[in-house]
Parts: sequence; C-alpha cells; structure tokens
Amino acid sequence: MTNSTIALLHPGDMGSAIGACAVRRGHKVLCALQGRSEFSQKRARAAGLQDLGSLEAAVAQASVVLSVCPPHGALQLARRVAGCGFKGLFVDANAIAPATARMAARIIEDAGGAFVDGGIVGAPPQPGKPGRIYLSGDRAADVVKLFEGSDTNTVDMMGPVGKASALKACFASWTKGTWALLASLYSVAQAEGVDDALRAQWSQSHPDLVKQLDAPSLNPAKAWRWISEMEEIALTYKTAGMPEGFFLAAADLYRRLEQYKDDPSKPSIEKVSAALRKAG
Repeated sequence: MTNSTIALLHPGDMGSAIGACAVRRGHKVLCALQGRSEFSQKRARAAGLQDLGSLEAAVAQASVVLSVCPPHGALQLARRVAGCGFKGLFVDANAIAPATARMAARIIEDAGGAFVDGGIVGAPPQPGKPGRIYLSGDRAADVVKLFEGSDTNTVDMMGPVGKASALKACFASWTKGTWALLASLYSVAQAEGVDDALRAQWSQSHPDLVKQLDAPSLNPAKAWRWISEMEEIALTYKTAGMPEGFFLAAADLYRRLEQYKDDPSKPSIEKVSAALRKAG
C-alpha cells in the first residue's frame, strides 16, 4: 500500500502529527479545513497536509480515510463518509467503545467500504519519538503497511473489530481515569483542610503521587475531549458486565473543567481542584 492518498479527518493535535508521519512516509494526505480555526489550518499545513476545503472533496480523492476526532463525533463522521459513497478503507482511530466501533463498521461496510478499528495510545508522534496505533479487523495488515517505516508504530492485534478499541479503553481507564480520581480526592482534601497532611503522608508512602500532583501528565485544556471518552469507557465496562459508575463520574469531573478548553496556561492541581469545587 505505497503512495496512497489518505483523507485525514480531522487534523487536530494528534491527527496532524499522524498525518505528518504519513506525509514523510511518502503518502499524499488530504484534509478538509473549511470552518476550522486559523490555528488548526496553520498546524495542518505545517504538517504537509493538503487542504481540499470540504470533507466531500477530500473523501472523493482518497483510497483511505483516517478518522481521528473527539469520540462523540466518531459515528457522525462515519455516516458522513459513508454518505459520500466511499468504497475504500476506513480507519477509525478514535477513543470509542468496542460496541461503538462495531456500529461504525456496519455503517461503512453497508455503504461498500472496508473498516479497520484503531486505538491510539501515548502522545502525538514526533521524529524520534514514535506513537503507537493498535489495529484490529480484516484489513489491519494494510494499515500496518501504510505506516511501515514511519514514526507511527502500528500493532496488528490479529482480531476482530472492537479489539483495538477495547485495548485503548483499558489503557485510558488507567491514565485518564486515575487522574480523575487523583484530582477528585485532592479537591476533597483541600476542602477539608488536609491537603498538606496528605502530601506529607504521600511523600513517605507514595512519592510518585506527589510527583503526579505537581506535574500532572494530563492537560486540563483537553478535558472537554475526555468527557465523551469517559462515557465510551463506561459503555465498554457496562458491556463487559462491569459497573460503569466510576467512569460516568469521571466524565462529570472533566465536564467541570470545560472552562480550560484550549487554555495554554497548564494550571496547578490547586487551581484545578478549586475549579472542580466551584463548578459543583
């Protein structure tokens, strides 16, 4: 699958980085920047992506569609692509539940296309700092070839659609789920005036937690995206016969941080905790 034409929908932070990997690999990567912010347009062009304006125009020229969008938009995007009569390979690399991935697969396949389930883990890829996408579905090997030799490492899980999304859900359960728990409990500690005592105790028993408090690995500016991701994880747990409540609560916590959308300041845990209590 060399010299492919890929429609990347849409070139956000992660999407642009993966698109840049595909460009460096020699592929032609199209996007649809109509209605996108000036910042998003500059980022996409800096990544070497070619703007065709509309989604329909980009899809019409592509043999591969790579969907990288907030989880709540995944099914709508699949429907729009299917509505274009797309018959090529659709790669859904969104943080969605396995059940949602299977729904997206039916939408694409009913329209005559092929579907691969994808789960992105880690930070956006950079030269020398590769990212990783887990893949499942009958055509997963084709996507592996697509990114072979690039800074986007791919792993074919050798299983049906839903397997890659399940892995992503379990991975994010720990990364984003535990950060939600940490922020929640620290907010309670602040409210009850025991935050300093908690820090002192953790410095002896759990020093890594103190480090996470002072340098959180997750940026509240992206919390708005994690609302639907937590809801998709909750669905994953419910489908597996497990309680869904923790991740629905995590979604509610991230909803309280929507004010930080696109805020570059990276507020301290103290400010985040205060914002959580105020929003409640």
